[in-house]
Amino acid sequence: MDAADRLPEDFARELAAAGTLDALEQLRVKYLGRNGALTLAMRGLGQIAPEQRRDAGARLNALKDRFTEQLDSRKTELGRAALTERLAAERADITLPVEYGGAGRIHPISQTIDEIVAIFGEMGFVVAEGPHIEDDFYNFTALNIPPEHPARQEHDTFYLPPRPAHRSNSSAPLGGSGDGSRLVLRTHTSPVQIRTMQQQPPPIRIIVPGRTFRADHDATHSPMFHQVEGLVIDRTTHMGHLKGCLIEFCRAFFDVDDLPVRFRPSYFPFTEPSAEVDIGCSREGGELKIGAGSASGPKDWLEILGSGMVHPQVLKNCGIDPDQYQGFAFGMGIERVAMLKYGIPDLRTFYDSDLRWLRHYGFVPLDIPSPVRGPLPTGVGA
Repeated sequence: MDAADRLPEDFARELAAAGTLDALEQLRVKYLGRNGALTLAMRGLGQIAPEQRRDAGARLNALKDRFTEQLDSRKTELGRAALTERLAAERADITLPVEYGGAGRIHPISQTIDEIVAIFGEMGFVVAEGPHIEDDFYNFTALNIPPEHPARQEHDTFYLPPRPAHRSNSSAPLGGSGDGSRLVLRTHTSPVQIRTMQQQPPPIRIIVPGRTFRADHDATHSPMFHQVEGLVIDRTTHMGHLKGCLIEFCRAFFDVDDLPVRFRPSYFPFTEPSAEVDIGCSREGGELKIGAGSASGPKDWLEILGSGMVHPQVLKNCGIDPDQYQGFAFGMGIERVAMLKYGIPDLRTFYDSDLRWLRHYGFVPLDIPSPVRGPLPTGVGA
């Protein structure tokens, strides 16, 4: 065991001299590798007398643990030193001028929201906003959506964990019915309409752009997407006003003065009567053209939004007398109308964070629509 007696002294001397991580690795192999000095010494235990083998084995195992610990400590020390040296060598001079990376681009979703706000702003609408996390009351119940409606199922809606009933009250930031109902990622921006009707008396004229969430994902659906909804409540508004408002919007947004627009009877729990809004188009040769058609009318139709007169029960839920007030509401997907206007084929690309895509479909920052300038014609800024 004379050679083993010298191992701690030799190891300590060479460990102190190891100034790099590579040298440290060579030292580990020399002593603890398959053919290392300490490994060979442990293999030689079988050649000594049994009465000495136990003590010698315990000593060699202790040496192995100590060598391993010292190697790890030295490795950490050398690693810190190497990092400090690297940081010092790679330090950036923040006084140098920044290299010009080119002009940024406005995302098509932001651009489309600005265009929609500009158009409805000229009609006297104001923007309203609300929370993304909603109470079941605002998202479903107040909108006359029954408990058995498919939209309330978990395969369609993102629910949050249930909250205790005693912590739910009407004065909480999220509001709600106070019955301990579950919170939900809002499936539409309609809850903002409910909040607005509860918080201010008519007349009301708002549009509500914002994020919404549904459990769906494919080329035309996304778990997170954007909607814009509108609401008008007063004593005299009727279906004719709804039609005139949406016809004017469609023609202004798509920049087609004679764009055919039709209203088809439909059903929504929160409006009565309800109507889908279609715009005329052509699909000849596999290419979609908005407003294209013949003198006799459009060759095809494309649905873009839903609308209707606000259901009397919804007015009652918000504390508004339906015998005194009435109005209309509408809603559309922002990504959908942006895809139609700017020829974007796949909804998922909106969220890919691909700079090449943004350079192609994005807009020059100064070309921002406003109620003063109005929306940009189709294709401008792209």
